[in-house]
Amino acid sequence: MHESPIVELRRYTLHAGQRDTLIELFEREFIETQESEGMRVIGQFQDLDDPDRFIWLRGFADMARRAAALSAFYGGAVWKDHRDAANATMVDSDDVHLLQPAWPGAGIDGGVHRRPPPGTTAPAPGLLDATVFPLLVPAGRELLALCREVLSPVLQQGGARRVAWYITEPSPNNFPRLPVHQGQPVLVGLALFDHAEAFDAFARSGAWAQQARPALAPWLAQAARTHRLVPTPRSALRAGI
Repeated sequence: MHESPIVELRRYTLHAGQRDTLIELFEREFIETQESEGMRVIGQFQDLDDPDRFIWLRGFADMARRAAALSAFYGGAVWKDHRDAANATMVDSDDVHLLQPAWPGAGIDGGVHRRPPPGTTAPAPGLLDATVFPLLVPAGRELLALCREVLSPVLQQGGARRVAWYITEPSPNNFPRLPVHQGQPVLVGLALFDHAEAFDAFARSGAWAQQARPALAPWLAQAARTHRLVPTPRSALRAGI
């Protein structure tokens, strides 16, 4: 399976106590129906540090097919039938970054697992460390070399099974019905660990703080934002068996 050239990182803030309701609805109604229109639901997650946050990744073959797929899905019967129930769980759904793999092969969805079938409720394995780094200027050759040569090895030596890097997609948003962040370039790092304990061990080691954070600091416009994410039962992006 090839990586998606265009990816949305979607971070939703929900009303208190509504995350399980949205996950159940999403996994029952919004996975296969989106993919039937040509999108890829890469993975969906609970934030360990915020019970009212739902985060997911959606991929597209290119910008033109993004516009066509979103128009078909959001203009279709499934969204019409379930949008009120979905929207009722949400405070905000506009915290979205439109991204591209930082270099060919840098994406995370080239080897996602086969998704569990509808009705699955068993917890999925893994912890995804997802960090958004706001940049002073769009990512260039030097920063991407830092990702490949310094940051990825630190994560891999610390136990990350898979590491991915994304940068802001510069194309204008061609489906304005769904807002995305514009005007603030970002670097997004994803690191998949076997479980929360493995990530916690990496965090305690201090390797990131000592080797990676100082090297990244000159590039950052403001502090990075990190999420510790647990895959939902039907997330295709999960730790390996």
